[in-house]
Amino acid sequence: MTEIFGGPKAVVGMVHVAALPGTPYAACGIAEIVERAVAEARLLVSFGLDSIMIENMHDRPYLRQAVGPEITSAMTAVTAAVREAVDLPLGVQVLAGANREALAVAMAAGATFIRAENFAFAHVADEGLMPDADAGPLLRYRREIGAEHIRIFADVKKKHASHAITGDVDIAEAARAAAFFGADGVVVTGTATGEPAELDDLRRASAAIELPVAVGSGITPDRLPACWDLADVFIVGSFCKQDGLWHRPVDPDRVDVLMRTVGRLRGGRT
Repeated sequence: MTEIFGGPKAVVGMVHVAALPGTPYAACGIAEIVERAVAEARLLVSFGLDSIMIENMHDRPYLRQAVGPEITSAMTAVTAAVREAVDLPLGVQVLAGANREALAVAMAAGATFIRAENFAFAHVADEGLMPDADAGPLLRYRREIGAEHIRIFADVKKKHASHAITGDVDIAEAARAAAFFGADGVVVTGTATGEPAELDDLRRASAAIELPVAVGSGITPDRLPACWDLADVFIVGSFCKQDGLWHRPVDPDRVDVLMRTVGRLRGGRT
């Protein structure tokens, strides 16, 4: 954890990149998209977050496990600009499950880690069936492009998905499988964006592996204290936006409230 984020606990703020060219809700050019992303990243950093993750969440409805070169290149432009603007570890996620594209973006733009869906086991996402676990091809690709310094945080029993296919595999076993397959950390979520992860899921995943465990949804100032001792990384998106809605701009007052809570949990001044 300290090697990745500089300390034993990390709060990661989400930059939800505006809809990229060619996607259904695209409404502005690359220059404006980059400017917005950099402004949001700088605002989050000004409140003392430990890391920024860049994600193409406005590109809904998402493609399944692959995106076109226009998305990869646009995400690279955004990430490189954020890298230039802020001096913190950066993460990249390319939806949905476009893990190799995320790794390529991270490699080109100087990011530290990616968040990967469908790393181990199959599941049914809202994009459709994701039948093939990505760990084998992804780690081979990482070695092929010389990106082994980029860490992979793998979702287990991820949100926005049905896990009936693996109903006999509990979250502890899913976490152990991700670790066995070479993940550098795992991400535990609730059922959907903004929905809290179950504390028992965090407890069981943390007990099952020695890797960092991240909370990937539902972090709020009220929820954070219960999660603090059960996880290492806290990914925050929706709460930091106006009215707590992921698609709205960052609300400085909400970020301030969150980071005051973090300060109390760290034993510092608020």
